[in-house]
Amino acid sequence: MTAVDLGTPRVPGARTTSGAPRPDDPALIDTFGRVATDLRVSLTDKCNLRCTYCMPAEGLDWMPGEQLLTDDELVRLMRIAVSLLGVTDIRLTGGEPLLRPRLEQLVARIKALDPAPRLSMTTNGIGLAKRAQAFADAGLDRINVSLDSVDRATFERITRRDRLRHVLDALAAARDAGLNPVKINAVLMRGINEHEATALLRFALDNGYHLRFIEQMPLDAQHGWNRKEMITADEILELLGAEFTLTPSPAERGGAPAERWLVDGGPAEVGVIPSVSRPFCAACERTRLTADGAIRSCLFSTEETDLRALLRGGAGDDDIADTWRATMWGKLAGHEINEAGFAQPIRPMSAIGG
Repeated sequence: MTAVDLGTPRVPGARTTSGAPRPDDPALIDTFGRVATDLRVSLTDKCNLRCTYCMPAEGLDWMPGEQLLTDDELVRLMRIAVSLLGVTDIRLTGGEPLLRPRLEQLVARIKALDPAPRLSMTTNGIGLAKRAQAFADAGLDRINVSLDSVDRATFERITRRDRLRHVLDALAAARDAGLNPVKINAVLMRGINEHEATALLRFALDNGYHLRFIEQMPLDAQHGWNRKEMITADEILELLGAEFTLTPSPAERGGAPAERWLVDGGPAEVGVIPSVSRPFCAACERTRLTADGAIRSCLFSTEETDLRALLRGGAGDDDIADTWRATMWGKLAGHEINEAGFAQPIRPMSAIGG
């Protein structure tokens, strides 16, 4: 296994799995009984927005093209994931995945894998309106669109781009193309857009979208995350409660990150993802592949496993699968954000993939 040390110290007291024998199981199991069946694949670290909680106004130094996995390399790894490792769900992420060339063709190739995975994508929506039907025709099952404000001025303040109309058009086009459920991911920030919590939910309800609020996580490139500025899940529920009656959804949560709440008795729901205040690590089902071919067992991993070197070095499918299994076997119990000694990952979210 080729591990790349990211220089992030492990949390004191966090259990490691060194020395624990791995059973002869083809799945992506770990020592805590979790099985990873959900693969998040970053297609690029580039983005055409500059959201203040993600990256600086001038952007970042993007990965050189030769470091990125090719389409053939991506498809091969995803084939290994679904045919040898038990992955059933794949989500395409970025950066901004729509910036990946020939993406519709890549979607079709992924959907043609045997067994075919459930295939989704997380996007900021810029440029999606004209492509939504093509993605549906290629086999994309559903989509998540990031939207933190329905007010033009606030949207521009957050993203540093005047593109709200493009995102709203993208949501409508995705719904019309049948990429359902169309989900909205929203991050609330203190003093910026928390006053829009109810407006965002009303917009989602009126248009048939599924809204999920996500606690802001320490994954920004600037390393400027401040816990005191984060709007917590409890605060989000309190803000929504000013206009709506929320009751816990009776639906089984499983490994889903969102706590789901019925709105005014249902059937409409709203989700809240309490990544920081109420971590859901114990039920995590995710494994992550970066755009340059590294496997991460967690968003906050201290190490990555370089599969690109194996691919380009002539390794066989079984060797790659075994390396992937070993990486996930070493997964820690949790991200330990709330423990003393936690350090933010060096890689920002735009380079990891959501």
